[in-house]
Amino acid sequence: MTHTAVSQGVGASTTRPDAAMKVTGEFAYASDLWLDGMVWGVTLRSPHPSARIRSIDVGPALKIPGVLAVLTHEDVPGEKFYGLEHKDQPVLAIDEVNFQGEPVALVAAEHPETARRAAAAIVVDYEVRQAVTDPAEATRILRRQPVAKGEIFSADVVVTGEYEVGMQDQAPLGPESGLAVPAEDGGVDLYIATQWLHVDRDQLAPCLGLAPEKVRLTLAGVGGAFGAREDLSMQVHACMLALRLNRPVKISYSREESFFGHVHRHPARMRYEHGATREGRLVYVRAEILLDGGAYCSSSPAVVGNAASLGVGPYECDNVDVTAVGVYTNNPPCGAMRGFGAVQACFAYESQMDKLAAACGLSPLEIRRRNAVRQGSRLATGQLLDSPAPLAELLERLEALPLPGPADDDLRSMPGGVSQTTHGESVRRGVGYGVGIKNICFSEGFDDFSTARVRLELLNGEPHVTVHTAAAEVGQGLVTVQAQIARTELGVERVTVATADTSVGSAGSSSASRQSYVTGGAVRAACQAVRERCKGLAPAQAVERFGPIEETREYRHRPTVPLDPVTGQGDSHTQLALCVHRAVVDVDTELGLVKVVALDAVQDVGRALNPIALEGQIHGGSAQGLGLALMEEIQVRDGKVLNPSFTDYLIPTVLDMPPMQVEVMEFPDPNAPYGLRGAGEPPTLSSTPAVMAAVRDATGLDLHRVPLRPQDIALR
Repeated sequence: MTHTAVSQGVGASTTRPDAAMKVTGEFAYASDLWLDGMVWGVTLRSPHPSARIRSIDVGPALKIPGVLAVLTHEDVPGEKFYGLEHKDQPVLAIDEVNFQGEPVALVAAEHPETARRAAAAIVVDYEVRQAVTDPAEATRILRRQPVAKGEIFSADVVVTGEYEVGMQDQAPLGPESGLAVPAEDGGVDLYIATQWLHVDRDQLAPCLGLAPEKVRLTLAGVGGAFGAREDLSMQVHACMLALRLNRPVKISYSREESFFGHVHRHPARMRYEHGATREGRLVYVRAEILLDGGAYCSSSPAVVGNAASLGVGPYECDNVDVTAVGVYTNNPPCGAMRGFGAVQACFAYESQMDKLAAACGLSPLEIRRRNAVRQGSRLATGQLLDSPAPLAELLERLEALPLPGPADDDLRSMPGGVSQTTHGESVRRGVGYGVGIKNICFSEGFDDFSTARVRLELLNGEPHVTVHTAAAEVGQGLVTVQAQIARTELGVERVTVATADTSVGSAGSSSASRQSYVTGGAVRAACQAVRERCKGLAPAQAVERFGPIEETREYRHRPTVPLDPVTGQGDSHTQLALCVHRAVVDVDTELGLVKVVALDAVQDVGRALNPIALEGQIHGGSAQGLGLALMEEIQVRDGKVLNPSFTDYLIPTVLDMPPMQVEVMEFPDPNAPYGLRGAGEPPTLSSTPAVMAAVRDATGLDLHRVPLRPQDIALR
């Protein structure tokens, strides 16, 4: 059928419907939730990374006026454990705690300060144990995944390196918050900032002893996510208190509690060995990747799978011996964060490619060009790249971007210059490159799908479309894309995207750069079903003749398979995306200070559904990669977090981010809706090694750990 031309459809840079409210401060986030008669919940957390619980005395808390309830594990009405992949995490600690910050008890009170005082009054008798904090000494394995092929592990040129990635926090500006409201049917309605409504419900219901249909979730305003909201935080706790008191209960974490209340990026230790011909062609790659999963499983097995399958990067290599291992420790739990296992490996293999370039007498760009994957290449897992993989083209475009001019005399343009630490006498400039490959959508046989309901009707005599999915808008602009697709497919300008909730089928998680792909695919399929029922009539005429038209559709991408547990072979990924970065840095070699002068990116996106929003994703991912390179680290000593605040956990600000030249290339994937490629995560991979390579270029130092510390680079 011929589509009616519409403005603000697919391919247009449309205005976000929530933009003005977010800029002016009128947008309601989860922490703004309020209901008459509500009370406040607070969580008591363990101060120890490992201890036995001898006893819990809640009496002192109950004596405080205004305290309404104090709950422990004995008050959990259903199953006492939950988890994304394995139910290994207790709702409330039972007889032991396994990380600092583990929830031990809950308090509800009329005022939040009263609840906090009551939580502090609970007496817990701990028998402190020796914590396991070194992943190399851990004995409990979450997953071990080898990837092995080929038999040749000798070469003319061999380079080795050991690399380390610190623990990074997602650092969403909106802390965890939610409001639980008891319902007349004995169930509960939860208004929550999350990434995955249905998996929250499916973990909540058994713990509450309720049927899934009695646990109803509605998405509240989300102030950033980046993986931090994929696991449960306070969902079960708020619902337990609401059901106990038969009153609405709100729990809203402080900034410090947020650092303890969500998972983080896995710290990693990696050893790599690359062998190549004298001309720089890869012969083999060996790697050992150790990931610290912390106290509980979360999504660590999938993170290990990603690190293993993508551990060689976007390079052709016939001989591979990679093993990724995730272990349990008594460090803070780790799980999903933007890049999901591929970030850690990318820092290591890109550092190795720079070493290999130097050993072969080639430029960093040339070594990458000579080994770049392309359509028809196979990954280390044997998976065929059957859609465009234009790495060579991306590198060519990146190289053509103009470099910034020399530093001027303005102190503000120098590292540490705003503090007048230098007048340029110890400042050196460096240029570095980074390349990354990231899987899109869930992998390894996961039943990955999304559901969309689309309704066409007349409002005030004009055709109007309502799109309803459970997909979480976490700041990435998904509400805009859903409306664009509906306008394009149905030729209707007026589109409303309904609030996401569990009254419609699952849309999966807002992670793995998957929502434009799967929820976009579902919205498109539902719109096409509505259009078919219009029987060739214009939308207004069809509704006048047939009445409102509504269709619900599920969309699944092509199937994947688990990696072979011994060889790591298998078509484990749905789609793969590439991004390349060039960083220019100025380094004060006396003080060890770094200023990123430029951070340019070129990315293949298949097709840009909303170009301006897409560019924003590339800027944002690049900022998080810069942060990992230079400043972001949760500092953990003996299992205890030393810097749970934005005073001491540093993230890039507008003063740290340089100007960016962003080039988007469109090589459509024939297997994906509109040919698109998920775009949110790839820039997080390649930006970190690009910045690091630039610092190495400026200093000549063999730097192997991120984030950098001043003492790592100050020349003596």
